[in-house]
Order: sequence, then C-alpha cells, then structure tokens
Amino acid sequence: MNLSGEDKQLLTELCGQNNVSQDKVLKLLQTVYEYEFKDRRTGVYDALREILKSRPSPEQG
Repeated sequence: MNLSGEDKQLLTELCGQNNVSQDKVLKLLQTVYEYEFKDRRTGVYDALREILKSRPSPEQG
C-alpha cells in the first residue's frame, strides 16, 4: 500500500491531533488492504484486534 506524500502528511496531522499512533493506523490500513480481495476474510477482526492491543514500539515513546 503506497500513500501519496499528501496522504502521509494528512495522516501525520490527524494522528497528532487525536493522539493516535500513526504506526498502528498504518498497520490497520495495511491489514485491511491485505484482506480486501480474499474470498474469505476469516481472521481479519482478530488481526485488527491484535494490532489495537499491541504496545507502541520504543521509538514512538
């Protein structure tokens, strides 16, 4: 999944305004994208839940 520079900038601004981890949002978007064209999306909610429950990486503070 490739975001344009404008989309990345908007995502950075929105995540900052809402105190949301940009890394998590990108992981959520990538996961949904990966499941999008599968015939069966079994496991997508579990995958999303695991991302939401995960701790931020050390470089994010």
